[in-house]
Amino acid sequence: MSATSVESVFPRLEPHLLSVSKPIQYVGGELNMVAKDWDCGAQADGGETVRWTLMYPDAYEVGLPNQGVQILYEVLNEREWILAERTYAVWPDMEKLLRDHDIPQFTVDSHRPVGAFDLFGVSFSTELGYTNLLTALDLAGIPLHAVDRTDDHPVVIAGGHAAFNPEPIAAFIDAAVLGDGEEVVLKISEVTREWKGEGRPGGRVELLRRLAVSGSVYVPRFYDVSYDAATGEIAAVVPNHPDAPERVRKHTLMDLDQWPYPRNPLVPLAETVHERFSVEIFRGCTRGCRFCQAGMITRPVRERSIETIGAMVDNGVRKTGFEEVGLLSLSSADHTEIGEVATALADRYEGSNVSLSLPSTRVDAFNITLANEFSRNGRRSGLTFAPEGGSERMRKVINKMVTEDDLIRTVAAAYSHGWRQVKLYFMCGLPTETDEDVLQIAELAKRVIATGREVSGRNDIRCTVSIGGFVPKPHTPFQWAAQLDSETTDRRLQLLRDTVRADKRFGRAIGFRYHDGQPGIIEGLLSRGDRRVGAIIEQVWRDGGRFDGWSEHFSFERWEQAATTALAGVDVDLSWFTTRERTYEEILPWDHLDSGLDKDWLWADWEDALAVGEGTSDVEVEDCRWTPCYDCGVCPEMGTEIQIGPTGRPMLPLSVV
Repeated sequence: MSATSVESVFPRLEPHLLSVSKPIQYVGGELNMVAKDWDCGAQADGGETVRWTLMYPDAYEVGLPNQGVQILYEVLNEREWILAERTYAVWPDMEKLLRDHDIPQFTVDSHRPVGAFDLFGVSFSTELGYTNLLTALDLAGIPLHAVDRTDDHPVVIAGGHAAFNPEPIAAFIDAAVLGDGEEVVLKISEVTREWKGEGRPGGRVELLRRLAVSGSVYVPRFYDVSYDAATGEIAAVVPNHPDAPERVRKHTLMDLDQWPYPRNPLVPLAETVHERFSVEIFRGCTRGCRFCQAGMITRPVRERSIETIGAMVDNGVRKTGFEEVGLLSLSSADHTEIGEVATALADRYEGSNVSLSLPSTRVDAFNITLANEFSRNGRRSGLTFAPEGGSERMRKVINKMVTEDDLIRTVAAAYSHGWRQVKLYFMCGLPTETDEDVLQIAELAKRVIATGREVSGRNDIRCTVSIGGFVPKPHTPFQWAAQLDSETTDRRLQLLRDTVRADKRFGRAIGFRYHDGQPGIIEGLLSRGDRRVGAIIEQVWRDGGRFDGWSEHFSFERWEQAATTALAGVDVDLSWFTTRERTYEEILPWDHLDSGLDKDWLWADWEDALAVGEGTSDVEVEDCRWTPCYDCGVCPEMGTEIQIGPTGRPMLPLSVV
């Protein structure tokens, strides 16, 4: 397209904005937003412009704070010849407005049509955003099915944690990227620019071939999947193009200090779910929790240095005006210099309006000194811990090596130092779980309240129990597990709630939050499904499915009916994808996608979990940051290594505010 052929749709959109909810989310203009000319490449060096739309497939209030999209937005726009803009899922009232007035899906930066860009990158943190992808494609005028797209349509690329099994959406995407995105989006941009500069030889298929031949971009159309007629299982996944690799590797960004993004964080105009500036202090986790996909697929651990953390916090606070700084990672208190980081930042911002926060803290990594540093400015919010399993046996099964006494000692320290509330996070439906394991959550919560009252001498002690349903995920030891059916999940949670409420002494001090089992079943379908699940997603979308991650929009009946319709004539059903245990011999839909983890190691860990559950073993997998290697395979397979401190250096001198 020429530089003058793409105009903003805002003049057509603006007259209607007052007729939709929260119109501010569609107008753009945020602090630190980047505005570029459509033909910035020609202006930079006379070459081609590569144009990206980046999408987080949820509402603006959820999508704008997403770190992944913000980082890629900035990394791409730093190149003079790349234009990157953002789009988010529109609410149903805006979808109707766009359809009624023939206005396409647009970017919030310059309100350009999404369909006019070269590349459409979509970051999936959860599989429940798949229907929102279809809405965006349809509104943008991009054919839903990749095979129907022409050279004039953007190349649709999936990323994020859910991209480690993109098979359920294989029909709707052109490509998927596994792992860290900072370097690979630039490589994709360079390949695209070269192809455009040569006059787009071979069209869309040639561009996809050039991306696939690198071995680091997965192009589903270059792979054929066959199924066993007798069992319904996958018989084979075979490349159908000579340049497509048999396995596609994930990307791992080493030396995070060289990538201190975001440097210019976006500050939203509308209220969002996280009103804070976030700094990722390390990436990856090797604690070895068997249920945790994030910990498995982001290995190895790579820490940012104390100097870089300090500089990023200083820069972010100055450029955003946010009053809260979150130090983020999968287990932030495990950073080897977290104590020094907390003290240095608390010293700097003491007496100011800037507060520090840690996400959910591991019981065995928490200490009062650290907690006091993070609350030095007088903002003492509740503490969150995640024992995950209600009983000691279940915590051993999932390799969460925290005893009940560990938890009680930790909450006793917190309550005795002035905290009044803790939140405990658990899962229901873990492998080998029984009713008694779940009821142990009530006993643990009661003991927490009793301990808090005893050490504080007060009765206003609170404990909130939050419970989520366990969903088996790809690339984890539990990828073979049978998911618990929703009826049993709901029955156990009802039993637990009744037990808590019936207790006259502690019941009122224990808050209880939980999700029913049905959304988890659909998440399980989407997380472990194969290409046949794509027909279900499309049917749900055509039946009105939108924002399935929001309880008020989710309909289990719609998914159930769509599964029945879409799988008619196929010898598999919803339960086949969810509540069925897999065998070692079965080809899993993601086996050709390489997260670096050795499949035999994952299987051995799964068998260890079952043996622990049966009481025939007490094996535990410790954190390989501090122990000899457990041979999970990531470091040699990916050519990487664990990068941790301590550096022994102080935080860069930062004058006290």
